[in-house]
Amino acid sequence: MKQEKLTRFIKAEDADRKWFVVDAKDQVLGRLATRVARVIRGKNKALFTPNMDTGDFVIVINAKQVKMTGKREQMKTYAHHSGYPGGLKVRSFGDIIAKKPEFVIENAVKGMLPKTRLGKKLIKKLKVYSDEKHPHEAQKPEILSF
Repeated sequence: MKQEKLTRFIKAEDADRKWFVVDAKDQVLGRLATRVARVIRGKNKALFTPNMDTGDFVIVINAKQVKMTGKREQMKTYAHHSGYPGGLKVRSFGDIIAKKPEFVIENAVKGMLPKTRLGKKLIKKLKVYSDEKHPHEAQKPEILSF
């Protein structure tokens, strides 16, 4: 009799959740976002299960000092539509990074997570701050460098 390979499914309470701090200073936005998304999703763990939240919490600091390569800083735009005729609002990367730098990283990571209920649950595990201060010292976060 041939033995079948079975997928292991772990329980949500068995997932060992850690807190990590990532410094976004002089990091390229897309590469930073992909690495953060992998940690939040839990793909860096041996017990990864696609339909469960097995990932870790990530704190991103220095969000206002993230960069883009080439001419992307001048060319990148963020569009939002209000739903009304003529309601398209387009803002450049420079405008967004000056007013709300957290949005840039949150938006990039959110685009790399599943577009399901699981994705909405996972994005809550990302904490982004524009400078070096964050209120999560009680969780004893480890430094994660890429």
